[in-house]
Amino acid sequence: MSQSHNIPLTVLMPAYNTGLYIREAIQSILDQTFIDFEFIIINDGSKDNTLDVIRTFSDPRIKIIDQQNKGLIDTLNEGIKIAKGDIIARMDADDICYPERLEIEYNFLVENSDYVLVGSEADVIDKDGNYLMHLSPVGHTHEEIEERIDIKCPFIHPSVMFRKSAVIAAGLYPKNALTFEDHLLWKKLLKYGRICNLPETLLKARFNPESVTIDEKWRGGEFVELRRKALSNGIVAEDDAKRLKEIIQSQNFATYKQASYYAMVGKKYLWNNPNGKLARKHFAEAIRHYPKNPESYILYMFSFLPAAWRVGLYKSFKK
Repeated sequence: MSQSHNIPLTVLMPAYNTGLYIREAIQSILDQTFIDFEFIIINDGSKDNTLDVIRTFSDPRIKIIDQQNKGLIDTLNEGIKIAKGDIIARMDADDICYPERLEIEYNFLVENSDYVLVGSEADVIDKDGNYLMHLSPVGHTHEEIEERIDIKCPFIHPSVMFRKSAVIAAGLYPKNALTFEDHLLWKKLLKYGRICNLPETLLKARFNPESVTIDEKWRGGEFVELRRKALSNGIVAEDDAKRLKEIIQSQNFATYKQASYYAMVGKKYLWNNPNGKLARKHFAEAIRHYPKNPESYILYMFSFLPAAWRVGLYKSFKK
């Protein structure tokens, strides 16, 4: 690209210890039908071969930043600040974009200047790339999202595309909203324009044990309440931020994260993609990694019920 070229879009991908998955994630961006973008990949102090994998790509659109570990929130905010595109697409280093994702979302924002944020639906895969379920957000229209945003995060984070200026005006990703920084930012963006999810499926979102994401039920009731309070107030109080950090630090060890991963996948095989045998296999792994969580034992036994009963009870509970 020439110095005078006006870059319309930045793809922002932070990466930490994703050597097993990042090659496929990068290639899915390079294979997009929309080609006019810069691709910022930030290696956030990975201790595996993540950086080596990134460096095997020679596409001129890629800009590699190698830094000491700063954490996801600081890394995202720094990436937004240096982005040359007026529009930024988020991407995680373990997910896979369908080929038309960037084109569809970019054209939507160009054609709808009153929108500052757009997301999509996704397919969920496990660490090995096996299909688990289809994931639809809790709302698609601006009005649906505005009504439900305090109940559940309305966007699949690595599916979103947003206007840089609006996110900066909203204060970027809030540093104290650990693990729900995206949810709080989306709520703040309601003040700056309209937001929506497109009905298209544009992403494969991967569950994997190395992910920083842990099922909220495994975080515990205190974490859930602190999160609810922050979303309601639009800010995380200093004392609450301190307690959130303590809770997360007490849980972010390898066996706990592995157990949470296997429990999450097991649940998908209970009712989203019913397979009792695979559900029991995953709950058994959750129990092996962290035998102190009683839910894994209960759900393991629940998996012996006929699939129709399990799905029916789940749907009744969700109503």
